[in-house]
Amino acid sequence: MEIDLKVYLNMIRKRLWIVVVTLAIFTLAANYYSNRNYQPVYQASSKIIIAEKASADAFSASQFSFGGMSVDTSMIGTYKEIIKLPLIMDKVVQRHPDLNLTADQLATKISLISIGETQLMAIVATDSSHEKAVRIANSVTEVFQAEVPKLLNLDNIEILTKAKSVPNPKPINEKSSRNIALAAAASVVIGVGIIVVLDFLDDSIRTVKDVKSVFHAPTLAVVPKRRERGLKRLWPFPLRKKGRSGDTYAAKS
Repeated sequence: MEIDLKVYLNMIRKRLWIVVVTLAIFTLAANYYSNRNYQPVYQASSKIIIAEKASADAFSASQFSFGGMSVDTSMIGTYKEIIKLPLIMDKVVQRHPDLNLTADQLATKISLISIGETQLMAIVATDSSHEKAVRIANSVTEVFQAEVPKLLNLDNIEILTKAKSVPNPKPINEKSSRNIALAAAASVVIGVGIIVVLDFLDDSIRTVKDVKSVFHAPTLAVVPKRRERGLKRLWPFPLRKKGRSGDTYAAKS
């Protein structure tokens, strides 16, 4: 069975309004859904350094041994797990009730990230409020600095920078137009599908080709369609207008 593209293009052209309507409905619906369900997420972080002091008598507080570096670097995975333990989270919740978070909720908002192959680490907090993310990061950092040395019998955590609020913070999850693009593509497909179905269900005979395919007989003549421009009688009564030569009946064309 041959597919005549001209027939399908003509079919779509006649009912193009269906595609336009479906495109508008789907696009507006997707845009409304995306805006309604969009929740900005902000991020704030503080930086700490973890190292073993070689000797309190031989070095100052800012100097660390090379051997201590390798030991602490190997402990990074341990610190990442410790920071989410109830030992840390419960104390943060107790000391900072203004956060209005449970220990489990707090654990989902915090993470510890190593910076390259160094002893520097970042305590990162995420929240729908930038100000709250800053408070969470600083609160967890303070408790982490106080409790971890006791747990591991170390004294090697120093806070380098605290999380700070910034004007006009940018969320880490920007609005995506993916849903709108998918909805637009789907609406075009659905609109064309509706046109094809309507044309398939339409069994009216309109062209010479339709006559030949249905009746298998030649066409003797074709009556062209034209607009009537004469006077028509209105329903239910004609309009009565006065003329110079008397009363006549006329109608709007």
